[in-house]
Amino acid sequence: MKSIVSILMSATVSALVAGSALANPAAAPASAKPDLAKGEAAYAMCASCHAADGNSTTPVNPKLSQQHPEYLIKQLHEFKSGKRANAVMSGMAAGLSDDDMRNIAYWLASKQAKPGFAKDKDTVALGERIYRGGIPDRQIAACASCHSPNGAGMPAQYPRVSGQHADYTAAQLVQFRDGVRKNSVQMTQVAAKMNDREIKAVADYMAGLR
Repeated sequence: MKSIVSILMSATVSALVAGSALANPAAAPASAKPDLAKGEAAYAMCASCHAADGNSTTPVNPKLSQQHPEYLIKQLHEFKSGKRANAVMSGMAAGLSDDDMRNIAYWLASKQAKPGFAKDKDTVALGERIYRGGIPDRQIAACASCHSPNGAGMPAQYPRVSGQHADYTAAQLVQFRDGVRKNSVQMTQVAAKMNDREIKAVADYMAGLR
């Protein structure tokens, strides 16, 4: 038979674990395996901006196909909470449950991304230098160190950037630089040191990564 002390200790540990999960959703047990069919159905409302398969054809709207699901889930949560400000996306995310977000994110991750292309031959060399080597004299790290040499990113840590619309990528870097987008301290610190020409060059280069 367990002693009263053992029972009390067990109850205390259980309470602490439960409290931790509430304070930090990431600490909570993972939900069931994502339902891709439900994800596809829930994604239908997103298709008008991001295309039926997540390969947006509108330069100001990001491509979402083949993106790391953990990154997409994080962004949806931050749109919903207001940590990432965007009136349209905050409205879209407001009605999504955690399971909805998970299902949509994993469905998008299963879709093949279509390649993009660099368009500005005059700045492609500058964009490549920044992406692969950073700007050492201003302590700007190489983009490849986090997003990988081919732009595939690192699952659960850094998003896929290869093939992304240059207009969208440049707009996000400007928002980080100007303090409009505040949901990544690391990206704010990097973008704060970049000028418009550098931002446009590296965004264009990333669009053509394979």
